[in-house]
Amino acid sequence: MPYERTGYAPWSLTREAGVQSATVDGTIQVPQYIQPTLNTGFVDENGNWKGTKSDDENFIGITKAEQIAAGATVLFPDTGNENHINMAGFRHLQLAIKSSRSDTVGLIGRMGPDTVRFANLSPVAAGAEQNYMGASRYIDNNFDEVLKDTSNSCVADAWVVYTIFDRCAGQLNFVIELTNNAGDPTDFELAYRRLV
Repeated sequence: MPYERTGYAPWSLTREAGVQSATVDGTIQVPQYIQPTLNTGFVDENGNWKGTKSDDENFIGITKAEQIAAGATVLFPDTGNENHINMAGFRHLQLAIKSSRSDTVGLIGRMGPDTVRFANLSPVAAGAEQNYMGASRYIDNNFDEVLKDTSNSCVADAWVVYTIFDRCAGQLNFVIELTNNAGDPTDFELAYRRLV
């Protein structure tokens, strides 16, 4: 049961008239109940509401690319409504690839289309490799590619999921270039999922 004491404010007319009050007694009442709280965001220094991000529940940006020739590339996502990945507020990225044949693919992270702003910058260098320098890089000053792997295995007609930790964080206009390493034309389905 909540316990509160009240008293006269030091500047009140009652106190000025000489009436004293005991605003504090010898005991301290400690609430004995559990109060759940829910954090859904915060107000930034400019007074703008910023909601708290959560993991994408499902894979999104599902793109179908049919009969990609041997050695040819395709960019994803490319759904008509979605042509880049926005990693604002997310740290990790999962890629899912489904191939019509068991073979390998190459993956490179690139800057998305020049029609999409990167924060307040426009136009951007569409197709440029995305680079970063991790906090653990203390020996040299070389940038590393956010994503560059020339050979990843795919299983015929089944989804394979790749997880990229930390490296894609903060990329606002990001696309994945997939290269067909197979000797024949191949169908691909691609999707992504962002994690906080």
